[in-house]
Amino acid sequence: MFDDIDPSLAIPLYEQIAQRVRAAVATGTLRPGDALPSVRQFAGRHRINPATVVHAYRLLEQDGFVERRQGTGTFVLAVGSDVRSRERVTQARALVRDLLSRAAALGVMP
Repeated sequence: MFDDIDPSLAIPLYEQIAQRVRAAVATGTLRPGDALPSVRQFAGRHRINPATVVHAYRLLEQDGFVERRQGTGTFVLAVGSDVRSRERVTQARALVRDLLSRAAALGVMP
């Protein structure tokens, strides 16, 4: 789920992380109660600053996708079907925009 995080993209790393989690929750890949990797584990595995992971987890918590529990970790919350549906549409639109941008970079006009 996080293997394609790319520091060379214009999208900040914390937003890439948050997008991956939102998409995983929306599609059911992550279910309520599932634990996310600890900040230390995530940062070490992906060789990024732990503050970046904390920022992503805070965004997800503000959006109601996860809950951070002191001393135990960060866990996926149950979200309504309307939220999951809206997130799937958001992710699909982002994919289309990315595809069109890459096509334009190749000189193919939509």
